[in-house]
Amino acid sequence: MSDETFRALVVDEGSNGRRVELRQLPVADLPAGEVLVRVAYSTLNYKDGLAVTGKGKVLRSSPMAPGIDFAGTVVESAAPAFKAGDEVVLTGWGVGERHWGGFSQLNRVPAEWLVPLPAGLSLRQSMAIGTAGFTAMLCVLAMERHGLRPGERELLVTGAAGGVGSVGVALLAKAGYRVVASTGRMQEADYLRELGASEVIDRATLTAPGKPLERERWAGALDTVGGATLAGIFRAMAYHGVVAACGNAGGTEFTASVFPFILRGVQLVGVESVMVPAPLRAEAWARLARDLDPALIDRMTEVIPLGEVPAASETITSGQVRGRIVVDVNA
Repeated sequence: MSDETFRALVVDEGSNGRRVELRQLPVADLPAGEVLVRVAYSTLNYKDGLAVTGKGKVLRSSPMAPGIDFAGTVVESAAPAFKAGDEVVLTGWGVGERHWGGFSQLNRVPAEWLVPLPAGLSLRQSMAIGTAGFTAMLCVLAMERHGLRPGERELLVTGAAGGVGSVGVALLAKAGYRVVASTGRMQEADYLRELGASEVIDRATLTAPGKPLERERWAGALDTVGGATLAGIFRAMAYHGVVAACGNAGGTEFTASVFPFILRGVQLVGVESVMVPAPLRAEAWARLARDLDPALIDRMTEVIPLGEVPAASETITSGQVRGRIVVDVNA
Protein backbone atom coordinates (compact mmCIF):
# COMPACT_ATOMS: atom_id res chain seq x y z
CA MET A 1 0.00 0.00 0.00
CA SER A 2 2.95 2.34 0.53
CA ASP A 3 3.11 3.43 -3.13
CA GLU A 4 -0.67 3.65 -3.68
CA THR A 5 -2.42 6.97 -4.10
CA PHE A 6 -6.00 7.92 -3.34
CA ARG A 7 -8.40 10.73 -4.15
CA ALA A 8 -9.86 13.09 -1.56
CA LEU A 9 -11.83 16.32 -1.42
CA VAL A 10 -9.52 18.69 0.45
CA VAL A 11 -10.16 22.05 2.07
CA ASP A 12 -6.93 24.04 2.25
CA GLU A 13 -7.01 27.27 4.24
CA GLY A 14 -3.37 28.18 3.68
CA SER A 15 -1.60 31.46 3.01
CA ASN A 16 -2.71 31.42 -0.63
CA GLY A 17 -6.36 31.68 0.33
CA ARG A 18 -9.09 29.13 0.86
CA ARG A 19 -9.31 26.32 -1.70
CA VAL A 20 -11.64 23.33 -2.02
CA GLU A 21 -10.41 20.80 -4.55
CA LEU A 22 -10.08 17.14 -5.45
CA ARG A 23 -6.52 15.94 -4.89
CA GLN A 24 -4.62 12.73 -5.57
CA LEU A 25 -2.51 11.96 -2.50
CA PRO A 26 -0.05 9.28 -1.35
CA VAL A 27 -1.02 6.87 1.43
CA ALA A 28 1.86 8.27 3.48
CA ASP A 29 -0.13 11.49 3.88
CA LEU A 30 -2.79 9.76 5.97
CA PRO A 31 -2.72 10.27 9.75
CA ALA A 32 -1.55 7.64 12.19
CA GLY A 33 -3.96 4.90 13.26
CA GLU A 34 -4.26 1.17 13.75
CA VAL A 35 -6.72 0.47 10.93
CA LEU A 36 -6.53 1.44 7.26
CA VAL A 37 -9.99 1.55 5.64
CA ARG A 38 -10.94 1.72 1.98
CA VAL A 39 -13.90 4.06 2.13
CA ALA A 40 -16.97 3.25 0.03
CA TYR A 41 -19.41 5.93 1.15
CA SER A 42 -19.59 9.02 3.31
CA THR A 43 -22.47 11.44 3.78
CA LEU A 44 -23.08 15.15 3.53
CA ASN A 45 -24.29 16.52 6.85
CA TYR A 46 -25.05 20.13 7.78
CA LYS A 47 -21.72 20.33 9.61
CA ASP A 48 -19.91 19.07 6.50
CA GLY A 49 -21.66 21.77 4.47
CA LEU A 50 -20.35 24.41 6.86
CA ALA A 51 -16.84 22.96 6.61
CA VAL A 52 -16.81 22.85 2.81
CA THR A 53 -18.37 26.28 2.26
CA GLY A 54 -16.49 27.97 5.09
CA LYS A 55 -19.78 29.28 6.53
CA GLY A 56 -18.86 27.86 9.93
CA LYS A 57 -15.62 27.23 11.81
CA VAL A 58 -15.68 23.43 11.74
CA LEU A 59 -12.20 22.44 10.55
CA ARG A 60 -9.52 22.50 13.24
CA SER A 61 -6.54 22.01 10.97
CA SER A 62 -5.59 22.48 7.33
CA PRO A 63 -5.38 20.92 4.81
CA MET A 64 -8.27 18.64 5.77
CA ALA A 65 -10.71 16.25 4.13
CA PRO A 66 -14.15 16.97 5.65
CA GLY A 67 -16.77 14.25 6.10
CA ILE A 68 -17.81 13.40 9.65
CA ASP A 69 -18.64 9.76 8.90
CA PHE A 70 -17.81 6.93 6.51
CA ALA A 71 -18.33 3.25 5.79
CA GLY A 72 -15.90 0.93 4.09
CA THR A 73 -13.73 -2.17 4.17
CA VAL A 74 -10.63 -2.78 6.27
CA VAL A 75 -7.44 -3.02 4.18
CA GLU A 76 -4.88 -3.40 6.97
CA SER A 77 -5.23 -3.67 10.73
CA ALA A 78 -2.79 -3.70 13.62
CA ALA A 79 -5.64 -4.21 16.07
CA PRO A 80 -7.03 -7.67 16.96
CA ALA A 81 -10.63 -6.40 16.81
CA PHE A 82 -10.49 -6.00 13.01
CA LYS A 83 -8.95 -7.82 10.08
CA ALA A 84 -8.64 -7.19 6.35
CA GLY A 85 -12.01 -7.58 4.66
CA ASP A 86 -14.14 -6.50 7.63
CA GLU A 87 -16.85 -3.98 6.80
CA VAL A 88 -16.97 -1.09 9.24
CA VAL A 89 -18.77 2.17 10.03
CA LEU A 90 -17.46 5.31 11.68
CA THR A 91 -19.33 8.34 13.01
CA GLY A 92 -18.00 11.12 15.21
CA TRP A 93 -14.71 11.22 17.14
CA GLY A 94 -13.72 14.48 15.43
CA VAL A 95 -13.33 12.85 12.01
CA GLY A 96 -13.78 15.51 9.35
CA GLU A 97 -12.95 18.20 11.91
CA ARG A 98 -9.69 17.41 13.72
CA HIS A 99 -8.93 14.11 11.98
CA TRP A 100 -8.89 13.32 8.24
CA GLY A 101 -12.49 12.78 7.18
CA GLY A 102 -14.73 10.62 5.07
CA PHE A 103 -14.50 12.54 1.78
CA SER A 104 -11.50 10.38 0.94
CA GLN A 105 -11.03 7.00 -0.72
CA LEU A 106 -8.71 5.85 2.08
CA ASN A 107 -8.54 6.70 5.77
CA ARG A 108 -6.52 5.51 8.75
CA VAL A 109 -8.10 5.66 12.22
CA PRO A 110 -7.83 4.20 15.72
CA ALA A 111 -9.60 0.86 16.03
CA GLU A 112 -11.78 2.05 18.92
CA TRP A 113 -13.50 4.55 16.62
CA LEU A 114 -14.86 1.83 14.35
CA VAL A 115 -18.08 -0.17 14.64
CA PRO A 116 -18.64 -3.41 12.70
CA LEU A 117 -21.22 -2.94 9.96
CA PRO A 118 -24.55 -3.89 11.59
CA ALA A 119 -26.05 -7.13 10.32
CA GLY A 120 -28.72 -6.54 7.72
CA LEU A 121 -27.30 -3.24 6.45
CA SER A 122 -25.20 -2.63 3.36
CA LEU A 123 -22.38 -0.08 3.40
CA ARG A 124 -24.55 2.29 1.39
CA GLN A 125 -27.51 1.86 3.75
CA SER A 126 -25.32 2.46 6.78
CA MET A 127 -24.37 5.85 5.36
CA ALA A 128 -27.94 6.59 4.31
CA ILE A 129 -28.44 6.41 8.07
CA GLY A 130 -25.04 7.94 8.89
CA THR A 131 -24.44 10.52 11.58
CA ALA A 132 -27.90 12.02 11.10
CA GLY A 133 -29.70 8.73 11.65
CA PHE A 134 -27.37 7.79 14.47
CA THR A 135 -28.16 11.11 16.16
CA ALA A 136 -31.89 10.58 15.66
CA MET A 137 -31.62 7.17 17.31
CA LEU A 138 -29.69 8.64 20.23
CA CYS A 139 -32.54 11.14 20.68
CA VAL A 140 -35.10 8.32 20.72
CA LEU A 141 -33.06 6.38 23.28
CA ALA A 142 -32.63 9.51 25.42
CA MET A 143 -36.38 10.16 25.45
CA GLU A 144 -37.07 6.53 26.33
CA ARG A 145 -34.58 6.66 29.20
CA HIS A 146 -36.52 9.65 30.54
CA GLY A 147 -39.79 7.76 30.53
CA LEU A 148 -41.33 8.47 27.12
CA ARG A 149 -43.59 5.72 25.81
CA PRO A 150 -46.20 5.63 23.03
CA GLY A 151 -49.55 6.88 24.28
CA GLU A 152 -52.44 9.19 23.51
CA ARG A 153 -50.41 12.37 23.10
CA GLU A 154 -48.45 13.32 20.03
CA LEU A 155 -44.70 13.53 19.59
CA LEU A 156 -43.17 16.45 17.68
CA VAL A 157 -40.18 16.34 15.31
CA THR A 158 -38.77 19.70 14.17
CA GLY A 159 -36.68 20.25 11.07
CA ALA A 160 -38.45 17.11 9.95
CA ALA A 161 -37.49 17.22 6.26
CA GLY A 162 -33.77 17.29 7.05
CA GLY A 163 -31.49 14.33 7.67
CA VAL A 164 -31.94 13.89 11.43
CA GLY A 165 -35.61 14.82 11.24
CA SER A 166 -36.43 12.41 8.41
CA VAL A 167 -34.91 9.44 10.21
CA GLY A 168 -36.49 10.59 13.48
CA VAL A 169 -39.96 10.66 11.93
CA ALA A 170 -39.51 7.16 10.49
CA LEU A 171 -38.11 5.71 13.72
CA LEU A 172 -40.75 7.19 15.99
CA ALA A 173 -43.64 6.28 13.71
CA LYS A 174 -42.36 2.69 13.56
CA ALA A 175 -42.15 2.65 17.37
CA GLY A 176 -45.83 3.46 17.64
CA TYR A 177 -45.84 7.20 18.30
CA ARG A 178 -48.26 9.59 16.63
CA VAL A 179 -45.70 11.87 15.03
CA VAL A 180 -46.31 15.49 14.08
CA ALA A 181 -43.63 16.80 11.70
CA SER A 182 -42.69 20.48 11.78
CA THR A 183 -40.99 21.97 8.73
CA GLY A 184 -40.36 25.28 7.03
CA ARG A 185 -40.95 23.56 3.68
CA MET A 186 -44.59 22.56 3.54
CA GLN A 187 -44.04 21.30 -0.02
CA GLU A 188 -42.41 18.28 1.65
CA ALA A 189 -45.61 17.29 3.47
CA ASP A 190 -46.31 14.25 1.27
CA TYR A 191 -42.74 13.02 1.76
CA LEU A 192 -43.06 13.32 5.55
CA ARG A 193 -46.36 11.47 5.56
CA GLU A 194 -44.71 8.69 3.56
CA LEU A 195 -42.14 8.41 6.36
CA GLY A 196 -44.92 8.02 8.92
CA ALA A 197 -45.96 11.50 10.07
CA SER A 198 -49.65 11.70 11.00
CA GLU A 199 -49.67 15.49 10.59
CA VAL A 200 -47.36 18.13 9.12
CA ILE A 201 -47.28 21.68 10.53
CA ASP A 202 -45.48 24.85 9.47
CA ARG A 203 -42.61 25.73 11.78
CA ALA A 204 -44.03 29.25 12.02
CA THR A 205 -46.68 27.90 14.39
CA LEU A 206 -43.92 27.16 16.90
CA THR A 207 -42.09 30.46 16.59
CA ALA A 208 -45.20 32.69 16.71
CA PRO A 209 -45.69 34.65 19.96
CA GLY A 210 -47.71 32.81 22.58
CA LYS A 211 -48.44 32.37 26.26
CA PRO A 212 -45.75 30.88 28.55
CA LEU A 213 -48.01 27.84 28.95
CA GLU A 214 -50.50 26.66 26.36
CA ARG A 215 -52.76 23.63 26.03
CA GLU A 216 -50.84 20.42 26.59
CA ARG A 217 -50.11 18.71 23.29
CA TRP A 218 -46.64 17.18 23.02
CA ALA A 219 -45.65 14.14 25.08
CA GLY A 220 -42.16 14.55 23.70
CA ALA A 221 -40.18 16.35 21.04
CA LEU A 222 -37.11 15.70 18.95
CA ASP A 223 -35.69 19.12 18.14
CA THR A 224 -33.06 19.54 15.42
CA VAL A 225 -33.47 23.30 15.06
CA GLY A 226 -32.84 25.14 18.34
CA GLY A 227 -33.38 28.88 18.69
CA ALA A 228 -36.92 30.21 18.68
CA THR A 229 -38.29 26.83 17.57
CA LEU A 230 -36.95 25.11 20.69
CA ALA A 231 -38.38 27.87 22.87
CA GLY A 232 -41.78 27.48 21.21
CA ILE A 233 -41.90 23.74 21.83
CA PHE A 234 -41.95 24.12 25.62
CA ARG A 235 -45.19 26.09 25.72
CA ALA A 236 -47.31 23.10 24.68
CA MET A 237 -45.35 20.31 26.35
CA ALA A 238 -47.47 17.96 28.46
CA TYR A 239 -46.80 17.12 32.10
CA HIS A 240 -43.48 15.28 32.48
CA GLY A 241 -42.82 15.54 28.76
CA VAL A 242 -39.27 15.28 27.45
CA VAL A 243 -37.48 17.25 24.74
CA ALA A 244 -34.34 15.85 23.09
CA ALA A 245 -32.33 18.71 21.55
CA CYS A 246 -29.57 17.95 19.05
CA GLY A 247 -29.28 20.84 16.56
CA ASN A 248 -28.84 24.57 16.14
CA ALA A 249 -29.74 25.33 12.50
CA GLY A 250 -32.28 27.85 13.79
CA GLY A 251 -29.98 29.54 16.27
CA THR A 252 -27.71 28.82 19.21
CA GLU A 253 -29.71 30.76 21.81
CA PHE A 254 -33.31 30.64 22.97
CA THR A 255 -35.40 32.42 25.57
CA ALA A 256 -38.18 30.50 27.30
CA SER A 257 -40.31 30.71 30.42
CA VAL A 258 -39.41 28.51 33.39
CA PHE A 259 -43.10 27.59 33.83
CA PRO A 260 -43.00 24.41 31.69
CA PHE A 261 -40.13 23.14 33.84
CA ILE A 262 -41.40 24.06 37.31
CA LEU A 263 -45.15 23.65 36.77
CA ARG A 264 -45.24 20.69 34.38
CA GLY A 265 -41.93 18.97 35.11
CA VAL A 266 -40.79 19.15 31.50
CA GLN A 267 -37.32 17.72 30.87
CA LEU A 268 -34.76 19.03 28.38
CA VAL A 269 -32.12 16.49 27.35
CA GLY A 270 -29.11 17.45 25.24
CA VAL A 271 -27.92 14.86 22.71
CA GLU A 272 -24.47 14.79 21.10
CA SER A 273 -23.18 12.16 18.69
CA VAL A 274 -19.40 12.66 18.62
CA MET A 275 -17.97 11.20 21.83
CA VAL A 276 -20.55 8.48 22.40
CA PRO A 277 -19.27 5.50 24.45
CA ALA A 278 -19.04 2.11 22.76
CA PRO A 279 -21.99 0.38 24.54
CA LEU A 280 -24.40 3.16 23.56
CA ARG A 281 -23.05 3.16 19.99
CA ALA A 282 -23.68 -0.57 19.73
CA GLU A 283 -27.21 -0.20 21.14
CA ALA A 284 -28.06 2.64 18.76
CA TRP A 285 -26.80 0.85 15.64
CA ALA A 286 -28.57 -2.38 16.61
CA ARG A 287 -31.86 -0.50 16.96
CA LEU A 288 -31.32 1.29 13.65
CA ALA A 289 -30.70 -1.98 11.84
CA ARG A 290 -33.80 -3.47 13.45
CA ASP A 291 -36.25 -0.57 13.27
CA LEU A 292 -35.59 1.24 9.98
CA ASP A 293 -37.39 -0.10 6.92
CA PRO A 294 -34.82 -0.46 4.08
CA ALA A 295 -37.42 0.88 1.63
CA LEU A 296 -37.76 4.05 3.71
CA ILE A 297 -33.97 4.39 3.88
CA ASP A 298 -33.82 4.32 0.10
CA ARG A 299 -36.75 6.76 -0.22
CA MET A 300 -35.05 9.43 1.88
CA THR A 301 -31.62 9.09 0.21
CA GLU A 302 -29.86 10.74 -2.73
CA VAL A 303 -26.41 9.53 -3.82
CA ILE A 304 -23.90 11.98 -5.30
CA PRO A 305 -20.28 11.62 -6.49
CA LEU A 306 -17.44 13.19 -4.53
CA GLY A 307 -17.03 16.00 -7.05
CA GLU A 308 -20.57 17.28 -6.43
CA VAL A 309 -20.03 17.84 -2.70
CA PRO A 310 -19.12 21.57 -2.98
CA ALA A 311 -22.35 22.43 -4.81
CA ALA A 312 -24.44 20.24 -2.52
CA SER A 313 -22.81 21.93 0.48
CA GLU A 314 -24.26 25.25 -0.61
CA THR A 315 -27.68 23.62 -0.87
CA ILE A 316 -27.60 21.94 2.55
CA THR A 317 -26.42 25.06 4.37
CA SER A 318 -29.31 27.01 2.85
CA GLY A 319 -31.79 24.50 4.27
CA GLN A 320 -32.90 23.10 0.92
CA VAL A 321 -31.93 19.43 1.27
CA ARG A 322 -34.57 16.76 1.82
CA GLY A 323 -33.56 13.63 3.70
CA ARG A 324 -30.06 12.22 3.37
CA ILE A 325 -27.23 12.77 0.89
CA VAL A 326 -24.83 9.85 0.54
CA VAL A 327 -21.46 10.55 -1.04
CA ASP A 328 -19.96 7.83 -3.26
CA VAL A 329 -16.27 8.66 -2.83
CA ASN A 330 -15.28 6.40 -5.71
CA ALA A 331 -17.65 7.93 -8.27
